[in-house]
Amino acid sequence: MKIGLIRETKVPEDNRVALTPQQAKELQNRFPGVEIKVQSSPTRAYSDREYAEAGLNVCEDVSDCDLLLGIKEAAIPTLLPDRHYLFFGHIAKFQEYNRPLLKAFLNKGITFSDYEYLVDDSGQRLVAFGWFAGIVGCYYTLRGWGLRTGRYELPAPHLHFTKEEIIGNLRKAPLGDIKILVTGTGRVSHGAQHVLDAIGVKKVSVDEYLATETPEGPIYCVAAVDDLVKPREAGASFDFADFCKHPDGYESDFRRFAKATDILISCHFWEHDQPVYLSEEAYTRPDFRIRMIGDITCDIQGSIKSTLRSSTHAEPFYDYDPATGKEAPAFSADSHVTVMAVDTCPNALPRETSEFFGSRLIEEVLTEMIEKGTDDTRILDRATIVRKGRLNTPFEYLRDYAEKD
Repeated sequence: MKIGLIRETKVPEDNRVALTPQQAKELQNRFPGVEIKVQSSPTRAYSDREYAEAGLNVCEDVSDCDLLLGIKEAAIPTLLPDRHYLFFGHIAKFQEYNRPLLKAFLNKGITFSDYEYLVDDSGQRLVAFGWFAGIVGCYYTLRGWGLRTGRYELPAPHLHFTKEEIIGNLRKAPLGDIKILVTGTGRVSHGAQHVLDAIGVKKVSVDEYLATETPEGPIYCVAAVDDLVKPREAGASFDFADFCKHPDGYESDFRRFAKATDILISCHFWEHDQPVYLSEEAYTRPDFRIRMIGDITCDIQGSIKSTLRSSTHAEPFYDYDPATGKEAPAFSADSHVTVMAVDTCPNALPRETSEFFGSRLIEEVLTEMIEKGTDDTRILDRATIVRKGRLNTPFEYLRDYAEKD
C-alpha cells in the first residue's frame, strides 16, 4: 500500500499535516509493506527536509498512491481520477461554495472520505482538531475584543506558537467586567473553556449568567442545545432525540442570551434544518448587546447570520453592520458587531495540532486499514461520502444537490 501526503492547495494554505515526519517514519517501520510518499510543499509546518531526514520519499508525483491524505479541500485541478482522498471536505452540509468539488469527485470516479465523519459506534468523532480549535478561537476572539475596545493588544500567532503562550498572553489582558457566552458542549467548547478557566474567568450557571447585569470581573457560562432552543408547542419539554429527528418542532431561545452577552464564542454543532439562533432581524433589536462574536464553528450564513464569510489568520476580523446586513471594515463603528470567523483555527498551532491529529489517525483509521489491506473498513466507510464516483448510502441525500446545474 502506498500512502501520499498531498500539498495543501486551498488559499490561504494550511500549514498542518496529516502525519508528522516521525509518525510517517514509524508507520513505515511498523508495516514494511507500506510506503509513504510526501508531495513537496514550501508551506507545511514540517519542511521537506525534515521528511527527507526521516527517510521519507519527498517527490512531486504521488499519482501511484492508493490513499491521498490532506487537511483542507484539494483544488479541483489537482484531483487524480480513481484515487481515494481523505481530508476535510466541507460538502455534506450543502455548502454551496464546495458543490463543484463534490461534482468533481463524482465525475472523476474518486473515493472521498471526510475526517469530520470518522466516528465510533456511538457517533463520537475519532479524529479531530476540535479542542485546539476552541483554544485558538478563544484567543483570537479575546484578542479582537482588546482591539475593539482599545483596552489591550495581544500578539498574532507565529509558526511555533503554543497553547502555553496563548494562556500566558491572555493572563496579562485586562478583559474588564464582561459577560462571555460559550455555546455547545463538545471538544471545541471544552477547548475554549480550558482557556477561560486557565486565565481566571469565573464560570457561572446559565441562570446566574442571565440574572447578572454587570459582573465584577469577567464571567462566562456554557449554553447547551437545550438552553439554545425550545419546543414550539407550549408546555412541552425539550427532548434531544426528538430534536434530532424533528428540528422543525423547535425554535430559537437565544434572545435571552443576546441581550445579556458582550462576547459570544460559538462552539456548537449545527445542521441546516435546525433553528437559526441569530437572524438578521435579531441584530437590530434595541436590547441586542453582543459586540464581539468568535464563530469558531464558522457555518457561513448558518445559525449566526453575521458570519458572512470565513476570515484568515492574517486578517481574522471583520465587522457586521446590522443596519445593512453587510460586511464593514473591522472595528469601524461602535454600532457594528465584530466577527472572528477563522475556519482553520488549529493552524495557529500547526506542529502541536498535527502531532495530536496524526497519532489519532494512525490509531483509529490507518492501522486497521493497513492490517486488513482494505480502504473499506467500517469506520472509514461511515466517513466515505463518495465511493468510486457514486454517493455512499449514508450521503445519498446529497444527490439532488450534487446534480444541480
